[in-house]
Amino acid sequence: MTELDGTWTDESEFAAFDEVAAQESGESAPPQPVLAVVGRPNVGKSTLVNRLLGRREAVVQDTPGVTRDRIAYDALWNGRRFTVVDTGGWEPDARGLQAAVAAQAELAMSTADAVLLVVDTTVGATSTDEAVARVLRRSDRPVLLAANKVDDERLVPEVAALWSLGLGEPHPVSALHGRYAGDLLDAILAALPETPRETVRTEGGPRRVALVGKPNVGKSSLLNRLTGEERAVVDPVAGTTVDPVDSLVELDGELWRFVDTAGLRKRVRTASGTEYYASLRTKAAIESAEVAIVLLDASEPISEQDLRVISMVVDAGRALVLAFNKWDLVDEDRRVRLARELDRELVRVRWAERVNISALTGRAVRKLAPALRTALDSWDRRVPTGQLNSWLSDLVAATPPPVRGGRQTKVLFATQAQTRPPTLVLFTTGFLESGYRRFVERRFREEFGFTGSPIRVSVRIREKRKR
Repeated sequence: MTELDGTWTDESEFAAFDEVAAQESGESAPPQPVLAVVGRPNVGKSTLVNRLLGRREAVVQDTPGVTRDRIAYDALWNGRRFTVVDTGGWEPDARGLQAAVAAQAELAMSTADAVLLVVDTTVGATSTDEAVARVLRRSDRPVLLAANKVDDERLVPEVAALWSLGLGEPHPVSALHGRYAGDLLDAILAALPETPRETVRTEGGPRRVALVGKPNVGKSSLLNRLTGEERAVVDPVAGTTVDPVDSLVELDGELWRFVDTAGLRKRVRTASGTEYYASLRTKAAIESAEVAIVLLDASEPISEQDLRVISMVVDAGRALVLAFNKWDLVDEDRRVRLARELDRELVRVRWAERVNISALTGRAVRKLAPALRTALDSWDRRVPTGQLNSWLSDLVAATPPPVRGGRQTKVLFATQAQTRPPTLVLFTTGFLESGYRRFVERRFREEFGFTGSPIRVSVRIREKRKR
């Protein structure tokens, strides 16, 4: 809860807070053709994606294998919008984690409207590039060949050697410096159809859900369980997910947009390299979502990392659902200890919805949809001003604010200034202690509900008029 500095001198001033505009109806964006960017590891795919987007979105680091999932971004060129899907490095004989990464790249190729193969011009066509080219030549999708890392005019003649891949004219480009990027974008628009082959149609924009939590709590496994496909790379190694992964999920008859995010290990200001950018994108995913599912490992004690992730969601003012994953590993003794931890560690978010699930077995994952709806209904709810003040007058009469400096602060009026999250503004004659504001918030919840949504309480102090 925060206090807003300010004064109130006229009864007409607070009338502005009582006028809440009608919620804008979200219209779904028109479908866009999809371009999949593929290639072997460390040829500069993510750097080229950022160049095509005209902004830094994909995580880039001078280490092979940073990108692992297929990540979709919106792009705009010459008035046309399209979607760019960045993929992990594709290798034909990969095993373990790299095999899962390669599977994501193959799926991106099969579902895209056009494919852009990126090759390192300074190295030339390798056996891996030739293997990828053989797969793409059998595809019924348009395929473009990008000869990347042409950072110097002296490398332009080397591009001609890539005709040997049998994918048509290679397009020279420097993802690092932007050389020939415009020509490549023109070629991409020429290859993309006006409308995508596969279109998901919805009545309105789906509600946005962020999947957050510390590393290795099962976020990607839950996303795969919900989508019914291997949408995100899953591996026992913590930190497999780096970029947020967007997916449309039909859950309980409703379409939702889920975002799988990187596990947060460190604070943003102390993270470095890939972790730093992953932390920034996770924070941005929370702020762009409407509700967050915080996954906690029910088989392990609640950690400081778990509490920090929950605080990020609450501070961002987003609706909250707590999902205790790996419930299939919880025995009776652990349940008793967990109940004590909930009472001790999660005092701040007792209002949050709780669901015990198992992403591995699918236990109770369908209960997430009702919990999400309850949290979002609270997040969107508004209490009429008349009803609010009738309740508040009874509350203040029964339990007035504490005396401060020998003076009794009076609560004159209150209104719910906004929703998303619900925000109460109390107009008073003096300062209200934080303890009393928490008391008002708690009693407000008891009276009107608001399960699953944070509530903010602000104070406006009325100045005495000078005669």
